[in-house]
Amino acid sequence: MTLQIRELTTAEDMVAQINTIRFLYPNISLEKYQLFLSEMVPHNYIQIAVFENDTCLGLTGCWSATKLWTGKYLEIDNFVVNPEFRSRGIGKMLTDYIEKKAIELNCSSIVLDAFTGNFGAHRFYYNQGYAPKGFHFVKILDEKKMTV
Repeated sequence: MTLQIRELTTAEDMVAQINTIRFLYPNISLEKYQLFLSEMVPHNYIQIAVFENDTCLGLTGCWSATKLWTGKYLEIDNFVVNPEFRSRGIGKMLTDYIEKKAIELNCSSIVLDAFTGNFGAHRFYYNQGYAPKGFHFVKILDEKKMTV
């Protein structure tokens, strides 16, 4: 299996991988995905994807920003690996690439959210050297507007 990592920097390149995103958000429509990306890409959002030939096996979004408590950071968002290819090192390839990218961008840290019941993700992130620092609180105002 020859794998290649690519940075997807345009909404068009990201939309082409909607089938991979649907492993994470099965019901996301093309229209909603395009709309969200049109709002995200102008705010430093990119995707890192692992391909075998032209088949996307996994991807993660990321964006950099600055907060008072951490300074410049890189945030992992929408991390997904095709279920048929899990436990083959693809997730590690993505986190390793993200770490290099964060260092290249002079970030102090990498942050991410994982849903409280997603124990497989928790185990994976712990194994990659991540640890919880706090709680991400959410107050849902309109559940119909959410993807999950």
